[in-house]
Amino acid sequence: MKVFYFHNTGEQKIVLDEEESVHAVRVLRLKENDEVHLIDGVGGLFKALITNAHSKKCEVQIVEKMEVYKREYYKHIAIAPPKSIDRFEWFLEKATEIGVDEITPLLTDRSERKNLNTERLEKILTSTMKQCIQPFRPKLNALTRYSDFIAQHKNAYIAHLETGEEELLQKIYQPGSDCLILIGPEGDFSPAEVQLAKQNGYTSISLGHSRLRVETAGVAACHTITVVNND
Repeated sequence: MKVFYFHNTGEQKIVLDEEESVHAVRVLRLKENDEVHLIDGVGGLFKALITNAHSKKCEVQIVEKMEVYKREYYKHIAIAPPKSIDRFEWFLEKATEIGVDEITPLLTDRSERKNLNTERLEKILTSTMKQCIQPFRPKLNALTRYSDFIAQHKNAYIAHLETGEEELLQKIYQPGSDCLILIGPEGDFSPAEVQLAKQNGYTSISLGHSRLRVETAGVAACHTITVVNND
């Protein structure tokens, strides 16, 4: 299946952007009347035919809207990116594959990575969405200070290793409910950050007995919610 990303304006006749046009016509060598699939990142998956195989402005005609599965709950992962950007990019890919609605990179007391190339990360989300035929593209927020984030989002979950007695996420999460989970940096959240979260209604959780890397913890949290909801 050849899948292309487009901005959905509600029109049946679509002109792909230059990057997608080059991929379709020059790389894949598609021609007029070849069948393709379009994905808009907001739940739309369409079957279409190429009507003008232009290498910079490839035109396609939508012929069918396909049914897709839509989650009834919202999944948001707020995570402190690890020092290795490759590992954070890996997290973005896997979380997109599994299914996540929103991702917020956090700047915490112990963060080693303090900047991100947002444009590159957005391209990774788009590429993964197309490869996995995932009709919903996650919203990626800018790198946000932990204290600012907590002030804006209350009554959620925070995964940390403070006591080792935290409840497992799958035991306390209510299936079907919206969910926001905080994942700390290498070295975990600081005690002050854990306390601030608790003061704002956050529930401490565990993701299992193993000590997980940042990106693995993010994927584990995302997957746990998916499994509990039988998605």
